[in-house]
Amino acid sequence: MARVPTGKVVVLGVGNLIMGDEGLGIRCIEQLDAAGSLPAGVVTIDGGTSTHELLGDLEDLDLLVIVDAVAGGTPGAVVRLEGDRIPQAFSNKLSPHQHGINDLLANLRLLGREPGRVVVLGVTPKVIALGMDLSPEVAAVMPELRARVVAEVSGS
Repeated sequence: MARVPTGKVVVLGVGNLIMGDEGLGIRCIEQLDAAGSLPAGVVTIDGGTSTHELLGDLEDLDLLVIVDAVAGGTPGAVVRLEGDRIPQAFSNKLSPHQHGINDLLANLRLLGREPGRVVVLGVTPKVIALGMDLSPEVAAVMPELRARVVAEVSGS
């Protein structure tokens, strides 16, 4: 993982690729990178399930967009969270890494190095079980999720 210079925008994909829909955040950034969809200067990071190791990569950003599975709702629903809604969403844990996201954001805040803005874009999963494929419900909304990530980092 490359260090992210100050004043940058980062799209952080998190999740577990071998747990079905739990891997949608990583799948999303892989697809964005492959398509070259993001504006110049936007950095993507595959956070996997080890978000605690990302502290140095996420300091002093202008915007951090976290892409992840978000519990609660109809499977396949695209979700956007900002501000106080982020810790609430990750207290409804689908995976151990989500506890790590709350800790990571709290540590950045404690250090006075938190991003200017943090947005979570995600999808409500249908299948969190051993497997490499996304459920049909989640796969169907991936184009919308990618478009929303692009719009968010483009300021649209």
